[in-house]
Amino acid sequence: MTAAPESIEMAIAAARAASDKLATQIMALDVSSALAITDIFVLCSAANDRQVKAVVDGVEEQLHKLGFKPLRREGEAERRWVLLDYGDIVVHVQLEEERIHYALERLWRDCPVIELPADINNPPAA
Repeated sequence: MTAAPESIEMAIAAARAASDKLATQIMALDVSSALAITDIFVLCSAANDRQVKAVVDGVEEQLHKLGFKPLRREGEAERRWVLLDYGDIVVHVQLEEERIHYALERLWRDCPVIELPADINNPPAA
């Protein structure tokens, strides 16, 4: 089983929104064959709690424009690791040290990585 095309499009939109807010280490994992509850994890890092908030706000704003609302949010008060659950995708915005500590990409290393457009991890210089 692989992620649905609509889920991939949503994940790319979320990754692009995170990139626009200068998130780093952005990746998407197709977890559809390992989990029945979602298709894709979008992972990204932020340098500080303000940037975590900015990335979360940017992702929510972009996905809202596309007609999607999160079903659940977790971690907003602490802003160390915010999870946005959209059903088909789950976006994880983590402080860099949380990302290193929990290493979700290592935990889910058997799942395929979804190739993101090149400009997502390397936004053009302003």
